[in-house]
Amino acid sequence: MRLVTGTCSPSIRPTRLRARTRGKAIIRHLAQKALDEGCGRFDWSVLDWNQPAIDFYEGLGAEVLPDWRICRLSGEALLRAAGR
Repeated sequence: MRLVTGTCSPSIRPTRLRARTRGKAIIRHLAQKALDEGCGRFDWSVLDWNQPAIDFYEGLGAEVLPDWRICRLSGEALLRAAGR
């Protein structure tokens, strides 16, 4: 992860993760890293046609921003994703 103007950006893009348990584990790990680094959120991208991924991320509590399809975990959702 790298800190960019007060936000953390993950250096990996989980693509084609079919197993929800692995996907949740990756998000949990990244959420924990974001919190450990003092970040209040982390953002990632998802293609607008990838509805299964959008549904998965929204199911985790991420807000899918309409124009950019940027997913964000913050506040309580970030804490929950980190298992804290």
